Amino acid sequence: MPKSKRQKLIHTSTTPKLPPRQRSATLFTAIRASLDQYTHVFLFSVDNMRNTYLKDVRQHFSDSRLYFGKTKVMAKALGLTPSEEYAPGLSELGGMLKGSVGILLSNRPVEEVLEWFSDFVELDFARAGAVANRTFTVPAGVVHSTGGQQAVEDDVPLPHSLEVTLRKWGMTNTRLDKGKVVLDADYTVCTEDEVLDSQQTAILKLFGVAMAEFRVRVVAHWSAATGEVTTMEEDATVAAMDED
Repeated sequence: MPKSKRQKLIHTSTTPKLPPRQRSATLFTAIRASLDQYTHVFLFSVDNMRNTYLKDVRQHFSDSRLYFGKTKVMAKALGLTPSEEYAPGLSELGGMLKGSVGILLSNRPVEEVLEWFSDFVELDFARAGAVANRTFTVPAGVVHSTGGQQAVEDDVPLPHSLEVTLRKWGMTNTRLDKGKVVLDADYTVCTEDEVLDSQQTAILKLFGVAMAEFRVRVVAHWSAATGEVTTMEEDATVAAMDED
């Protein structure tokens, strides 16, 4: 089929995407250039990934460089074997780049970085597949906007238009009484340590129940001064911070 000769509108405000191979080469080059500028490399993992909160991390470490995603390219940039590693010891760190992990290159003191990450936690609504961190039950009677998390006098009844939606999400023991959504019996949305499905997460979000914690955990640290990789034990790290 011949190519269309129609004029195409190209927005000058958008940057055209590079081919995958070129993007990988650009990332590889950027990481190696950063290794010449920074003395510490932190390998981190992310719990309950949210782009919004990762942007907050980038902003806080604006004087550093953070790379997340394309683990194979990042590992290749660090080096996977002693003969390939860009600097002594980096191949050990490169071998750990698997899964939902990234690297932070910085000149900040190690203690400062570890302490900031240990304190950085953001609550958000859970997604399907997450594990409930507590049991949540909506009490019988008139259903309020927080599902019983606040005193009745401090809350407002749930809009009657949402009664059909609650039934759709599994709360089948609801009914309308004089324009108010009424629950005939206590309804347990989820129990602690239960894997949540999409209906449960939708109900939790409706009632404003946040069960997901966005957290960045430092897995390991490499120092240019020593060429050594230190694996972090979370409990030990937190304990050390508490002692300080």
